[in-house]
Amino acid sequence: MSAFAFYLFAVSCLAGGLFTVISRHPVHSVLWLILAFLSAAGLFVLLGAEFVAMLLIIVYVGAVAVLFLFVVMMLDVDFAELKAEMARFMPLALLIGVIILMQFAVAYGAWETSEMAEGLAAQPIPEGRHNTEALGLILYDRYFLLFQLAGLILLVAMIGAIVLTLRHRSDVKRQDVLAQMYRDPKTAMELRDVKPGQGL
Repeated sequence: MSAFAFYLFAVSCLAGGLFTVISRHPVHSVLWLILAFLSAAGLFVLLGAEFVAMLLIIVYVGAVAVLFLFVVMMLDVDFAELKAEMARFMPLALLIGVIILMQFAVAYGAWETSEMAEGLAAQPIPEGRHNTEALGLILYDRYFLLFQLAGLILLVAMIGAIVLTLRHRSDVKRQDVLAQMYRDPKTAMELRDVKPGQGL
């Protein structure tokens, strides 16, 4: 039964990834992407990593994929124009794809399994300790500095994305807090004697 479940999840994951790329409608692509995420979560459950599977469903399916779906459905994007622009760069994209596949082939040909890998993979989790606890001990104890460094890199990337996309428009009035605080009421207000029947 486990072998059948593995092949079922593996085939559905590959099919979801393939149809995500080749689907013509963007909403269908997002739905196929959700299928790929759910299938990958099923593979993690088969491996005994239930916590990672739930994270994959909650974070990617529940947040990222739904966000993609709402953005695609709510924004009025001219996908025909985007596809026409993509067709111009198709030869370059195919060339890059062939180069990446060749690199994968070279890396797979030089792959050597470590002698310690099988022993580490077969090492069971100690009794009385859940795999979530073991994962937490690895991340926050053994690889604590690397985990913090990864968080710092993500923070820098987020700040860089904000800086790159920030645009100051001249036709938008912005609040100047310091100018408001240092405002002098004597110069800010002007009293005028308006005569009856006349305007300013």
